[in-house]
Amino acid sequence: MESNRKPTIKELRLLELLIKKSSLIMSDNWKDNLLVRPMDDGEMGSLYLFPKGVMIEDRTIGEQVSDFQFTDSDGIEVIASLNLDENGDLFELDLWKTDFSKLLNFPNL
Repeated sequence: MESNRKPTIKELRLLELLIKKSSLIMSDNWKDNLLVRPMDDGEMGSLYLFPKGVMIEDRTIGEQVSDFQFTDSDGIEVIASLNLDENGDLFELDLWKTDFSKLLNFPNL
């Protein structure tokens, strides 16, 4: 199992886009303590999100607040969804590559 880490620049840019598309109101420093952990999703790129820098395992999905579709470098469509937990906190960046293959590149945003 991979450990928690800071998000990459490309992961942050996608999260910023999804937050902007949503109706979420985030503090100016929401990225400061954000940690991520890759999901076991066949390397499609999905991430668990830990907005307070603390790993809380017993959270459950609440709602999807935005999505964005892009094309991976191999021409396969990818749908990125931002999900919150039951308390309204960032929960996961769910990436679904429509052929279930490994994500090659995050979108250039």
